[in-house]
Amino acid sequence: MDKVYASASEVVADVPSGASIAVGGFGLVGVPVTLIRAIRDLGSKDLEVVSNNCGVDGWGLGEILSTGQISRMIASYVGENHEFARRYLGGELELEFTPQGTLAERMRCGGAGIPGFYTASGVGTVMADGGLPWKYDSTGKVLVESPAKETRRFDRFGEGLQYVLEEAIVTDFSLVRASKGDRYGNLVFKKGERAFSHVVATCGRVTIAEVEELVEPGEIDPDDVDIPGIFVHRVIVQTEEVRNELPIEKRMTRPREAA
Repeated sequence: MDKVYASASEVVADVPSGASIAVGGFGLVGVPVTLIRAIRDLGSKDLEVVSNNCGVDGWGLGEILSTGQISRMIASYVGENHEFARRYLGGELELEFTPQGTLAERMRCGGAGIPGFYTASGVGTVMADGGLPWKYDSTGKVLVESPAKETRRFDRFGEGLQYVLEEAIVTDFSLVRASKGDRYGNLVFKKGERAFSHVVATCGRVTIAEVEELVEPGEIDPDDVDIPGIFVHRVIVQTEEVRNELPIEKRMTRPREAA
């Protein structure tokens, strides 16, 4: 029952090249950076990563992007990561853009054992009709395009509307960060950790959590548990140094008014 590992290197030791990995976090908040760095040091390559975004240059998922370990991303946002954009447009990375809500629901369905769902998001666009560039070559020619998806008309609210079929996401591994966890793997998320961590934690065949605070079983009120330990297979504790890392994705300032 005790799922705590002694080191980050030990907890990710069986993540092979070619694995698919769902990663929690929203922007630079709630990112399991300890686990990401352990995979960087492990050297696994050709990874397919599912996450809202890919960190920033040199931090978070950007750390294994810059080393060339990610070959494919499923994401909804490029953000301030210039290396992410460069690799995609330069033909070094395949990218499946997915609307943010659709991405979350695809992972939720994967964790719930639901193979797919219909949504109105993307109907009438390249998301449904196909043709969205997934991968370029080094000259800018499109090598891989998104396929057309199945659509179906449903009579909702007295109107016949089109919906597009989206398939669930299940990954080999899931990595999440939690503010608190116990030795059985019960997790508590706070603030930005709540954005994607619930669905990420459930859609992986093996879920690994790094926690800011480790407590003994029974110390977390059952009403406060966000993800029960049945979904979590391994736990490590963050160092104080990692807990204090608070990078800023985009710094915006204005001149200070004269006193």
